[in-house]
Amino acid sequence: MQGSVTGISSSLLCAARLSAPVRIMSSLATIPPPPALLRPLNVPPRLMLGPGPSNVPPRIQAAGGLHLIGHMHPEMFQIMDDIKQGIQYSFQTQNNLTFAVSGSGHCAMETAIFNVVEKGDVVLVAVKGIWGERAGDIAERIGADVRYVSKPVGEGFTLKDVEKALAEHKPSLFFITHGESSSGVVQPLDGLGDLCHRYNCLLLVDSVASLGGAPIYMDKQGIDILYSGSQKVLNAPPGTAPISFSEAASKKMFGRKTKPPSLYVDIKWLANYWGCDGKPRIYHHTGPVTNFFTLREGLAVLAELGLERSWAVHQENALKLHKGVEALGLKLFVKDPALRLPTVTTISVPNGYEWKDITTFIMKNHAIEITGGLGPSAGKVLRIGLMGYNSTQVNVDRVLEALRDALQHCRKNKM
Repeated sequence: MQGSVTGISSSLLCAARLSAPVRIMSSLATIPPPPALLRPLNVPPRLMLGPGPSNVPPRIQAAGGLHLIGHMHPEMFQIMDDIKQGIQYSFQTQNNLTFAVSGSGHCAMETAIFNVVEKGDVVLVAVKGIWGERAGDIAERIGADVRYVSKPVGEGFTLKDVEKALAEHKPSLFFITHGESSSGVVQPLDGLGDLCHRYNCLLLVDSVASLGGAPIYMDKQGIDILYSGSQKVLNAPPGTAPISFSEAASKKMFGRKTKPPSLYVDIKWLANYWGCDGKPRIYHHTGPVTNFFTLREGLAVLAELGLERSWAVHQENALKLHKGVEALGLKLFVKDPALRLPTVTTISVPNGYEWKDITTFIMKNHAIEITGGLGPSAGKVLRIGLMGYNSTQVNVDRVLEALRDALQHCRKNKM
C-alpha cells in the first residue's frame, strides 16, 4: 500500500512540474553600457619628445587608415615581403631569416631569447640600464644560467670589459643594448661580433631606440641577432618589431633539443609565416594588418631618405639640443660625447627641482612630452627624444623654450 501511495505521489509531482510555467532567461542586459564609451573619443594633440612613441607623420598615419585585407591574402604577403626588404636595408644585412614580430620591442626581445636559449644555457647580459635588466629577467624565467657584467648608468662597455667577461663566464649568448634609452648611451659595436665568435658565443643586440638614428651594420659588425621597434625613428605606431637572425643563430635555433617555450614566437612558425623557409605559408596567427601597413611605410620613408642622411640629421639635431641644454645651465648626463645617443638625450635633473614638476609643467603649458628616468636612471635624469619625423631644428627650439619656461616657473626646493 505504501508503495502505491508513493507511486501516485510521484505521478502527481511530475504532472505539477510539467504544468509549472517555464522560466525563460531575460534577453535584457542587466549591466548598462559604460558612460565613457557613449562619449566621442578624445585624444589631445601633443608633441611627443620623450623616448617613444614618436609622432606619426601624415603619410604613415594615412597608411593606418587604409581598408583591411586578409592576413593571408597574396597582396598581404607582398607587403610583408616589402617589410622584410626594408628591415634588411635598415639593419644592413642579407640574412634570409628577417621579419617583423607581431608585438612591441619586448616581444622581439622574448622572440630572440626564447628561440636561441634553452634551459641551462649560460647567457651573459651587459647591464648599463633597464634593457639589460629586462633581458636577464626573460632569460632567467626560462631556466637559463644568467650571468651579468655591469657598468654604472651613463657609461658604456669597452672590448676589454666584454672579453674579460666572456673568458670568465663562457656563455652561449651575449646580450647588449646599442641604444640604451634609459641612460642615453649609444654602445660602440665594432669588434664585439668577432670577439663573441672567438669565444663560440652568439651576439644579441637591442637597437629599439637607435635604429635609423645611429649607424649599425649587422653583417659587417658580426651581429647574430638584432631587433628593433616600430615606434621610434620609424615613426609607426607601436606593435611591430623588426628582427633578424644570422646563419649561426639560425643553426642553433633549428638544432635545439627542446621546443621554444612560446608557440606565438616559435621561430619555425614565424619563418614560414614570413616566407623565409621556402615552403607554402600556412596560418600561424592573425598578423596586425594595419600595423604592417604603417611599418611598411615607415621603412619606405627611411629608405627614401637614406640611412646616411638619417644618421646625419639625428646627430646634427642632437648636437644642437646639447648646446642649448648647456646654455640653459643644465648638465648632460652622459659625460663622454662619443657615447651620447643621438635619438634620446639625458639631462641631469637640476639641483633644487623635482623632475616630475618639470615634465608636468611642460606637458600642461606646452603640450610637449618629455620624461624622467627609467630603471637605474629613475629620479636622476630628464629624457628628450628626437626621432625620425620629430628630429627637427624647430622641435629642438620648441623643447628648449619649454625647458627654459619650466625652470623659471617650477618651484625650487629649499636646499
